[in-house]
Amino acid sequence: MIDYSALRVLVAVAQTGSFDRAAVALNVTPSAVSQRIKQLEERFGAALIVRGSPCVATDIGEQLCRHMENVGILEHDLANRLPPSAKIDDVQHRITLSIATNADSLGTWFLEPMADFVTSSGYLLNLSVDDQEHTADWLQNGKVVAAVSGSATSIPGCRRFSLGALVYYAVASPAFVARYFAEGVTPETLSQAPCLTFNQKDRLQAQWVSQTMGRAVNLPTHWLPSTHSFVDASLRGMGWGMNPAPLVKEHLESDRLVELVSDSPLVIPLYWHINRIAADNLKSLTKHVLDVARRTLHQSPL
Repeated sequence: MIDYSALRVLVAVAQTGSFDRAAVALNVTPSAVSQRIKQLEERFGAALIVRGSPCVATDIGEQLCRHMENVGILEHDLANRLPPSAKIDDVQHRITLSIATNADSLGTWFLEPMADFVTSSGYLLNLSVDDQEHTADWLQNGKVVAAVSGSATSIPGCRRFSLGALVYYAVASPAFVARYFAEGVTPETLSQAPCLTFNQKDRLQAQWVSQTMGRAVNLPTHWLPSTHSFVDASLRGMGWGMNPAPLVKEHLESDRLVELVSDSPLVIPLYWHINRIAADNLKSLTKHVLDVARRTLHQSPL
């Protein structure tokens, strides 16, 4: 049988990143936390926590944490169905849902449904950020219960919902355009003009160049891992970049930013993937996500 009280200790260590902080959260001693983790590791015959600063769960540890998450979802759903006299508000056992999303969704529309959901449900959230082409891997590997993803492929054991598309524009300041593209936007001028790249997984700039120019171009780049800093850097003339339409609409209307090539957006479809257990018991979570996405994301071909 699984020792669920011990698994709660594992979850606390994984969430806080520390045996000491987990002990404070659980109101026990650090030695008690260490002993419970050791017993669990002996029970499963594998390391569950990589000791360090911070402590992190191993792959097996992550799977056990997600199992506890699913158990918590079921318990939360059951508690809501019981009569008021049977409900116990135990803040120590509030459930934290792990969800992955891309940075641009978090920076534009995704925070709204998350705030609406936690306000009405009492759940806590652990949001992880990765490129939209990789967030589905987090769900497939058992690290999260749901994800906003650019992948249209269904994940075994999960449900998929179309959200619409996040529209991007290749923009820069007028001064930047005058400096680098006085003779037009061509593969040759693009190879000399610094672009902005979020991280090594960010392929948006390369996708836009291939779509617009018909071939790949070796792009000089500034590395800038921040959605809102992309806009600021574009305004300050550091480089050109692919910015989400909601963040640059006003700047384009005021001519503080201009498109490199007029009417050439990059349209990135997004999908909501959610574990079936979570989908069945967290229907309000999916409803909040779909309601906001379908109101704010692009819903038809450009």
